[in-house]
Amino acid sequence: MTIQPIASIPQSGVTGTTGTAARQPAQTMDSNVFMSLLVTQLKYQDPGAPMDTNQMMSQSVQLSMMEKMTELSTNAKESFSLQMRTAAAQVIGRTVSYALADGTKGSGVANSVSFSGSVPTVAVGGVDVPLDSISSISAATPVA
Repeated sequence: MTIQPIASIPQSGVTGTTGTAARQPAQTMDSNVFMSLLVTQLKYQDPGAPMDTNQMMSQSVQLSMMEKMTELSTNAKESFSLQMRTAAAQVIGRTVSYALADGTKGSGVANSVSFSGSVPTVAVGGVDVPLDSISSISAATPVA
C-alpha cells in the first residue's frame, strides 16, 4: 500500500471550517493566566501529597513581582512620554536644526508642537519634524 503525501497548506490566514480566522496564541503571561495556572495546580493536586507551602509562597511572590515589574514598566513609559512632551514644548521660539529620515536637512525657528503621535512633532518653517530628528537647538536670532 502506498501512502500519498499531504499537500502543504499555506499557514497565513489560517481559517477554521466556518471561514473565520483562527485565534493567535497569547505570547505573554499576565496575572490572570498565572492565577489560573496556580488554581488549576491546586485543584488537581494529590491530596495525599499536597503542594509544598514553600513552593506555593514562591509562586505567589513571583506573581507579585511580575505585577510590580509591569507597573514599573508602565510608569517608566509614562515618565518618558512626559519628558518628551516637556522637551518639545521648550523648543518653541528657538532655532533648531534637523535631519529627517529621508535625508532632508534644514533649520529654522520652531513655531508649534503637536502631541498627536507617539513622538511629538515640531513645526519648523512649515515642516513637521519629529522631536527625535532635531540635532541642535539654539536661541532664536532676533529679527532686525
